[in-house]
Amino acid sequence: MVRKTPTRKKRRGPVGSALRGIPSLGSAPIAVENTHLHLTRLDPAESLRLVMQLMALPGLSGREGPVAQFIMEQLRAAGAPESAISLDTAHKRTPNPGEVGNLILNLPGNIAGPRRLLMAHMDTVPLCLGSKPVIDGDFLRSADPNTGLGADDRSGAAAVLSAALTILRHNLPHPPLTFFWPVQEEVGLHGVRHADVNLLGNPKLAFNWDGGTAEKVTIGATGGYRMKIEIEGLASHAGIAPELGVSAVGIAALAIARLHDEGWHGQIIRGRRRGTSNVGYIHGGGATNVITDRVELKAEARSHDPKFRQQIIRAIEKAFQDPQSACEVPPARGARSRSTATSTTNRIALPRTSPVS
Repeated sequence: MVRKTPTRKKRRGPVGSALRGIPSLGSAPIAVENTHLHLTRLDPAESLRLVMQLMALPGLSGREGPVAQFIMEQLRAAGAPESAISLDTAHKRTPNPGEVGNLILNLPGNIAGPRRLLMAHMDTVPLCLGSKPVIDGDFLRSADPNTGLGADDRSGAAAVLSAALTILRHNLPHPPLTFFWPVQEEVGLHGVRHADVNLLGNPKLAFNWDGGTAEKVTIGATGGYRMKIEIEGLASHAGIAPELGVSAVGIAALAIARLHDEGWHGQIIRGRRRGTSNVGYIHGGGATNVITDRVELKAEARSHDPKFRQQIIRAIEKAFQDPQSACEVPPARGARSRSTATSTTNRIALPRTSPVS
């Protein structure tokens, strides 16, 4: 659900914050000092139309083609030159190949200043497939209560698109700008991770619209790792010969209990070091009368401290690495565990003196 915010005069609106040195596009028309230019305010009705159209488009992770096509059509209609619009090939390098890459619009500046990058991802989660946004008073709601609205992150994509369209249509003064709509964010930031950075124009300041209210500014985030853990036991009939089986469920339970007992699951505190971990997914088995011989788990570890984050990962790996001793199973019985860890986000902590803060 998204609430429509009444237009208010602000010292610096979201777009104005990104274009430092330029009067806010969200404020009343004002003359730029020492120039003869006049800025046009954003059109709230147009912005609302854009976000509703974007929310209604299908675009799960890896299938963002309709969203990219819509944005490109809007940019071309507003006068963006074809040479300024590009799609990279990130979707061919992601773990699950997609149908389209990251969408990029590069505009040369007509006033001096470092290049700014404005971005918001195009994909949504499965719950939002089939979104039908409707206006209900001061709110936008999904007409189908069983379907998500898709505001994450079509609202951000619309905000970035609105800024680009306003600049193009009114030929507003601006420094060099890069507008960036990445793919496959919801499944592990894969679009950004595999982006062709050479197409971004080497921006010096970057702004990402994703989550929270317009007044919320995030200048820091923990680094994170996601882990996939596979446990192999030994199948046997649970009612006739349970002693001949090795339960992968039992191994997983013992390992998770060990993490909990040793303080490596949930909130983790070691002196001044802080972090978190979570086993958030477990899947295995097919029948209650069969000893489960295979279980798959997914876990994550987070911390601002990269070294402590690695320590958390090692603790998780250690808890699962010795299933034979955990269940008192002779090695010949073949129980084993293996895990892989993949970085999802790097730590970021911008100083409050940073220009983007």
